[in-house]
Amino acid sequence: MAEKIIIATDKAPAAIGTYSQAVKVGNTVYLSGQIPLDPQSMQIVSEDFSAQVVQVFDNLTAVCAAAGGSMSDIVKLNIFLTDLSHFATVNEIMSRYFSQPYPARAAIGVKELPKGSLVEMDGVMEL
Repeated sequence: MAEKIIIATDKAPAAIGTYSQAVKVGNTVYLSGQIPLDPQSMQIVSEDFSAQVVQVFDNLTAVCAAAGGSMSDIVKLNIFLTDLSHFATVNEIMSRYFSQPYPARAAIGVKELPKGSLVEMDGVMEL
């Protein structure tokens, strides 16, 4: 197996468990799930769903940059929502961070997420 390189940045929330923000193997970067934590305070940014989605995308952007890439390098994005009725909002905000060709994507409804978050996203980036 190719060497594993651990990706870390203080511009995204520190890991709150036994994981890395991202791991690079070859030209592929596996992005851990990001919830809407402010990187400095490590608190959820807001109870507002839109604000949470923006923070998650900002956190992913920071990790992508630390790995030497950008959001346009994400080839697979997984979105976890505690309320699937917010899906249209995710699409609208996602259009601010991505342009065509869009990554492959899954949206999954879940009962709950860490720290009471309303949204979490992870993905795979190809450099």
